[in-house]
Amino acid sequence: MTKRSAALYLGIIGILLFGTVAWYTYSFASQPPSEAVFFDGQRAYEDVQTQVDFGPRIPGLEGHTRIQEWLKPELETAGWQVEIQTSQALGHPIENLVARRSADPPQIILGAHYDTRMFADSDPDPSQHTNFVPGANDGASGVAVLLELARSLPEETVPIWLVFFDAEDNGRIEGWDWILGSREFVKNNPVQPRAVVIVDMIGDADLNIYKEWNSNPDLTDEIWEVAKSLGHEDKFIPDYKHSMLDDHTPFLEVGIPAIDIIDFDYPYWHTVQDTPDKVSAESLQTVGETLHAWIVQQSEQP
Repeated sequence: MTKRSAALYLGIIGILLFGTVAWYTYSFASQPPSEAVFFDGQRAYEDVQTQVDFGPRIPGLEGHTRIQEWLKPELETAGWQVEIQTSQALGHPIENLVARRSADPPQIILGAHYDTRMFADSDPDPSQHTNFVPGANDGASGVAVLLELARSLPEETVPIWLVFFDAEDNGRIEGWDWILGSREFVKNNPVQPRAVVIVDMIGDADLNIYKEWNSNPDLTDEIWEVAKSLGHEDKFIPDYKHSMLDDHTPFLEVGIPAIDIIDFDYPYWHTVQDTPDKVSAESLQTVGETLHAWIVQQSEQP
């Protein structure tokens, strides 16, 4: 081999090596980061089952204590600081769990109630009316979505608080009222987030979420547009249907934009049939990934 042909041969080898390195560099750069985490509806469904297994999450009962003891370390493992805010309403102890990742005031609050109703007084069987509600959809589904968001949201978001409200679900019972926990939270936390999103009864296997009349319309439209962009327009239905008194109400009363994401067309509401088999991982995935995408979108804005 002459010097000239050897040089040509080495030049070709060099070009091939350079091309190979460049191709691998481009390929790896174009892949999503290995640490990227996405919302997992199946894991959220397992969290629904875990909560129901605790039994009734009624203030003062063992299940109520057990869900707190489970939630706090789950959130802390995911990198959130957890505070249990205690107060009283109508003579009842109120314990709201607040999770945050920094000391900054929240720009977004995501909320769900973790308690369950003490009486299944909407059950078609009157003999069941004094039994407790298992709360798979009415309570556990919203908590599961917030917990999975805690695990999957990127750290580089706008400041977010995840709030797990106590004592939401015992209205029309002597000595109680609705939304006691969220009223106490608003009274005791003078923050001004730009958006509050409540998720309640969003695990129904036959999911149909309509726009809610009392919710902030601009915020509603924002989230429904995100759902549509993800192909969920059949679940986030762009029509108004129900007017709800829910954990978004105390925020609206003090002028904070808030919405209630709720499927109130749930036939097992406040019955003993509100069990995990009425909930689906697919429905939890639909709501969770919609909120995940919306939060990322909000965090990319100035």
